[in-house]
Amino acid sequence: METCISRPDAIVILNQQNNSIEKTGLHPRNKHRERYDFEKLICSSPQLARFVRPNAYNDISIDFANVQAVKALNQALLQKFYAITGWDIPPNYLCPPIPGRADYLHYIADLLGANNQGVIPRGKQVSVLDIGAGANAIYPLIGQREYGWRFVGADIDAVGLANAQSILDANDGLSDSIELRLQTLCAAIFDGIIREDETFDLTMCNPPFHASLDEANAGTSRKLQGLSKSRGESVRKNKDKASSQNAAPALNFGGQSAELYCEGGEEAFISKMITESVQFASRCLWFTTLVSKATSLPGVYRTLKKAHALQVKTIDMAQGQKKSRIVAWTFLSPHQHTAWRNSHWQNT
Repeated sequence: METCISRPDAIVILNQQNNSIEKTGLHPRNKHRERYDFEKLICSSPQLARFVRPNAYNDISIDFANVQAVKALNQALLQKFYAITGWDIPPNYLCPPIPGRADYLHYIADLLGANNQGVIPRGKQVSVLDIGAGANAIYPLIGQREYGWRFVGADIDAVGLANAQSILDANDGLSDSIELRLQTLCAAIFDGIIREDETFDLTMCNPPFHASLDEANAGTSRKLQGLSKSRGESVRKNKDKASSQNAAPALNFGGQSAELYCEGGEEAFISKMITESVQFASRCLWFTTLVSKATSLPGVYRTLKKAHALQVKTIDMAQGQKKSRIVAWTFLSPHQHTAWRNSHWQNT
């Protein structure tokens, strides 16, 4: 058993949970398929210790309704598995679930591999555009560490990007592989970010989920209720807070307004992204996005058909009880895909 020196207030962890149990819904290359080994995570990030305790089922865990606890868990995961130090986010910004974010990257890596005789291209020759990188920059961070890809992270929030830049600056070499760009055109997604003659192998996006603040708060209440059932506790106080329109959303993963909702919700945002992607049809191999709601898919498919996408792929994902999927589309023919591979990934 691994030992470490931790903070004086660290909890002594006994009865280590069985780490042989795998989260089989996650991608086979996902480093988080096993249950969290909190003892080892605390060794990597001692500040996690004050949030770790037995839950209602006598398993060692954290309170996933506690934003600070989730942030401390993320810091430990990023330190242990990806050698990322100094990761932090401002109050009320999105604190992403890392296993699910890693899954997205592994699945789109497979998408590139399918264009390359099953071999996933690695290194800076692969360029990826992350729409909505946010304050956490989680996709560029994990993607760079796992595959060595070069990233551009775009966002409309200057404060969030400044925080993301501070994370890059805290880790040697990351700024050489990850560039952050502020989107100053409030009505645009790709326009104003993709520069003249610039190409990308992939674009990715985790679009705003809700259509309004009220809808986001209603989702908060449902999530908190689900968490209360899973841990056998009451969270009425948090639910009451979340139901107030004037209160900051009490989502267990936080979130600013632009991260959580937009007019029309995710279907409208993705449809706009698809329509705008036509302008850059020859400058990107695969456009991709998360689609959280199955009810959004028919509208997304209709927009893709109207945009004359030549190939559309839907990749199902699952993390626990949460079901999601990636929708990917390309405007390039199979012959153009082969030419792209030969010109962009010659050393792969």
